[in-house]
Amino acid sequence: MAGAALVLAGAAQARVEPTTPLAGYAQARAAASAGALEQASAGYAAALAAQPDNEVVASQALTHAVGAGDWPLALRAAHALERRNALLPDARFLLVAEAFRAGDWRAAGRQVDAVEQEQLFAFTVPVLRAWLAFGSREGDPLSFLAAASGSAASEAYAAEHRPLLLLAAGREGMSAPIREAIEAAGPRALRLRLAAAATLAQRGDRDEALALLAGDDSSLAAARRLVEARRPVPGAVAGAAAGMAELMVRLALDMHAQDLAPVAASFARLSTYLAPESAQTWMIAAELLAQQERHEAAVALLGRVAGDDPLAGAARDQRIRLLMEADEDQRALGEARSAAEAEGASVADLVRYAEVLMDQDRPSDAARAFARALELRSDEDASYSEWALWLFRGGAHDEADDWPQARAALEQAYRLAPDQPLVLNYLGYAQLERRENLVEAERLVREAHRLAPNNGAITDSLGWALFLKGDLPEAISLLERAAESEPADVEINEHLGDAYFTAGRRVEARFAWAAARVYAEGGDAARLDAKIRTGLTPQLAAR
Repeated sequence: MAGAALVLAGAAQARVEPTTPLAGYAQARAAASAGALEQASAGYAAALAAQPDNEVVASQALTHAVGAGDWPLALRAAHALERRNALLPDARFLLVAEAFRAGDWRAAGRQVDAVEQEQLFAFTVPVLRAWLAFGSREGDPLSFLAAASGSAASEAYAAEHRPLLLLAAGREGMSAPIREAIEAAGPRALRLRLAAAATLAQRGDRDEALALLAGDDSSLAAARRLVEARRPVPGAVAGAAAGMAELMVRLALDMHAQDLAPVAASFARLSTYLAPESAQTWMIAAELLAQQERHEAAVALLGRVAGDDPLAGAARDQRIRLLMEADEDQRALGEARSAAEAEGASVADLVRYAEVLMDQDRPSDAARAFARALELRSDEDASYSEWALWLFRGGAHDEADDWPQARAALEQAYRLAPDQPLVLNYLGYAQLERRENLVEAERLVREAHRLAPNNGAITDSLGWALFLKGDLPEAISLLERAAESEPADVEINEHLGDAYFTAGRRVEARFAWAAARVYAEGGDAARLDAKIRTGLTPQLAAR
């Protein structure tokens, strides 16, 4: 089979002229499988021109074209299927989008009616009709949203779009409805804040825009800088097409939550057709493509996010993460380094670079990047707290086995944030690992546990401190709680096994070590194998 695939891919790359429509269709599919998207589009277009009534050709052409963003081909295929009454309900949205983009409100009305008649996605109809009314200036958009009753999904979609429609219409005093919608939006909250602020800023209401952009998130800070500089903020929802794009994004996320990945990806891709200036559309489309193991295509989509967009930093983070998931470590490192070394690099750029270095097992280099981030940080930069950067730096030194530097950095983090459980736990546990300053180390992790009693890692630290002190019953109780909350954690399960073995509970110890061994690697795996075979010895004790 592999040989056959190579032959087909080679044929596609050689641009062999098809002798029959069927040959052209086969070559188009082979080109698509080989990643030659432009050639695949050309092949599907030729096959569709030769056989405009062939539903198989049109359906495959449509699927390919939507994924590739070849909208002329996608629309030709969709109209061919519609003529034969073979257009699937999810593909109907492409024809709605075509009409919305063209401002052909009569055609849009017919297509929305068809969505309702097909029933599967009828819950979106009130929102579609509201934006249709807004675009055509015929009727009150809000009256259509009021009809969204009897369906939880329809009501939820209407509630999300009501404030966007009011803002697009230029209604005053929209802060309260927008804030209510944001609070109910869950993962969509950041996007709604940016969209609302962009729309407010576009019509000159900068004070309300800035009020919506309050917060430490780097995207909000970037949008604030644009508003303060009186520059446009991308992502405004000011027209029917942009409003429908928001609907497609929400629909994509909901379909993904129902494990309908191909349909979700199609809706997300359609949102990029409706609102190509919106970073969110590209980011969600990329994420859904990546979850179908199409990382290269996903990375390419993220290249469409403008460098001055408030979400540009988040898109860069996503791009680097997807490259690493695709085992493109050097490309990921190169992009992170370029951003960190560019003129005007931010603290976030340096932290991202350091994180990539940590992931690639270069903690000494990461520690230097964190040090640069600390030098660059100012009190006006709220993207990262100073204590957090010292904690990151200490962790990098710790991973590099430079304990003096690690301890100095961790102690500085503790001086800056003595009530932060993560700081207390790291500084305390690092000393427990080295069997030094045990009384103070126990005090630190005990205080961390008081502040965060449900954190499994912190519970483990206190349990381990008590184990080292010889308080086995209390230690085992805490370590069991930690293992229940973090059942896949290697270190917690190994600690529990050591405590069981020391208490004479040898069978339970080996079960705990076996649980730890499932996810252990390298030296940890070898040590656990030895414990399972021979039991606990001083040489095999966990740190």
